[in-house]
Amino acid sequence: MSQYYELDGETLWNPANGASRLFLRQLADFEAELQLPSGIGPMVNDEARIDPVAFGAFARALLVWYQRTTHGVIRALSAGFVATTLALAERAGVAVDEELTDRQLSAITWEVSRSMAR
Repeated sequence: MSQYYELDGETLWNPANGASRLFLRQLADFEAELQLPSGIGPMVNDEARIDPVAFGAFARALLVWYQRTTHGVIRALSAGFVATTLALAERAGVAVDEELTDRQLSAITWEVSRSMAR
């Protein structure tokens, strides 16, 4: 079984249910942390629709938050989620400020993107 993250009828990501559940739980945590909606709609019949404008604002705010954080544990706990969000943003055609992405995060994002099924 799997779930679909879609934008205008195009599947951007088709993760297994377990990966999707974990992502959505982390998404809710980061929406609360940033006090900003993600633009990813609720999962209904194994599909979540993405609002590119809201998702772009969320992805940019998340990246700024991540880069401003100097706490090592927070960065370690957040890196995978941030990388997954950036990979999804790239697939959605959402521009984020590449200058804010350090080499380590770029490498993680590239690796995550390669493993994200469509």
